[in-house]
Amino acid sequence: MAIVLLQIVIASILVSLVSILGILIFLRKNTLNKFLFYLVSFAAGTLLAAAFLDLLPEVIEEGFGENVPILILSGILSFFVLEKFLYWHHHHAHEHEEMHGFTYLNIIGDGIHNFLDGAVIAVSFMNSTALGIATTIAIIAHEIPQEIADFSILVYGGFSKMKALVYNFLTALTALLGALLTYFFSSIMENSHAYIAAFTIGGFVYIASTDLIPEIHKEKNLKKSMLQLLMLGLGIGLIWFVGIFFEGH
Repeated sequence: MAIVLLQIVIASILVSLVSILGILIFLRKNTLNKFLFYLVSFAAGTLLAAAFLDLLPEVIEEGFGENVPILILSGILSFFVLEKFLYWHHHHAHEHEEMHGFTYLNIIGDGIHNFLDGAVIAVSFMNSTALGIATTIAIIAHEIPQEIADFSILVYGGFSKMKALVYNFLTALTALLGALLTYFFSSIMENSHAYIAAFTIGGFVYIASTDLIPEIHKEKNLKKSMLQLLMLGLGIGLIWFVGIFFEGH
């Protein structure tokens, strides 16, 4: 079992590190500023796709269909209340700074999502090394575009590039936490995984539909709006492709 634990730890750390590598190309100011508004559209697409094409089928497959609507609604309402609190707190504590509440919501949602990825890695390696490796590859392929999108959300919401990078890396490390907790408390995590995933769906839908898409609607230029729509579709299509490509692995 010690070897399995070592495999799980290495895979989780690898996912955390690789997931932020794609962000580095956007650290140059000119590159980031040029594409940031379009990356927000891409981010909205990836969040919606992760919710409906990745997490939701997984929850339904595990047989939690009856409770899914309630849990998704709970996630949406919880993120709404949380955003109200964050907005009130930040407005009173930092009135001189411009910061959107959805940045912190995204950190929470992404942290939960990465936590679940770590749990999946642990379960896979506990079944077999081959399954664990295949699962790790699939998660890395999924996380690179997702983390680029998350980085874009944080910067667009008011974070500096370095602060966004640090926070993104910290949320990526929750994969290791999820993996370790699943390994040591596998029976508990197995029962709660689907419920956490359904709650996360609500969070992702809330961020995409109430914060990011309204930002996209602010653009009135037809050509730029079409490019935003293209980026939205690209975000959805990329998550869909990764899911199809690694299905069954």
